[in-house]
Amino acid sequence: MNQRANDALIALRRIQRKIELEARLLARDANLTPSQLRVLQLLDEHESISAGEIAAKTQLSNATITALIDRMVVRNLVARTRCNTDRRKVWLALLPDGRKALKDAPRNLQLIFQSRFDALEPWEQAMLISSLEKVALMLDADSLEVAPILTAGEIDQKTKSDEGV
Repeated sequence: MNQRANDALIALRRIQRKIELEARLLARDANLTPSQLRVLQLLDEHESISAGEIAAKTQLSNATITALIDRMVVRNLVARTRCNTDRRKVWLALLPDGRKALKDAPRNLQLIFQSRFDALEPWEQAMLISSLEKVALMLDADSLEVAPILTAGEIDQKTKSDEGV
């Protein structure tokens, strides 16, 4: 294998490793998965939001969001409230324990990435996206269904990290 291919693989492995380390840190320090943290952040940003809206914003399946919310309700992080006008709709709200977990969570790799990505020039953003899409294509990963959440393990419909915490 040539040196440039090695350099590319090393860079990919560093990214993968950083995501794994941050997910472990989040689990250890806040007892949350990256997906759960993202749900708490969305609940903090919106006074009331439904599970379907969270699924749309995170690009996770409704089933995955429901399972995440179930575990968060048991831990007293989130509350469900039925809508008065439409009994099929359920509103979610952040509870005090959820606010504390959000406040106590270590820095979020996803927000750091987003902030630094947004600071790039538009042409740099386009070049980076193009390069990453090309890498995904080279690895036959371009057709995988994934959510825009940096987490370790499989990222499609239901992640291993979502099952554990």
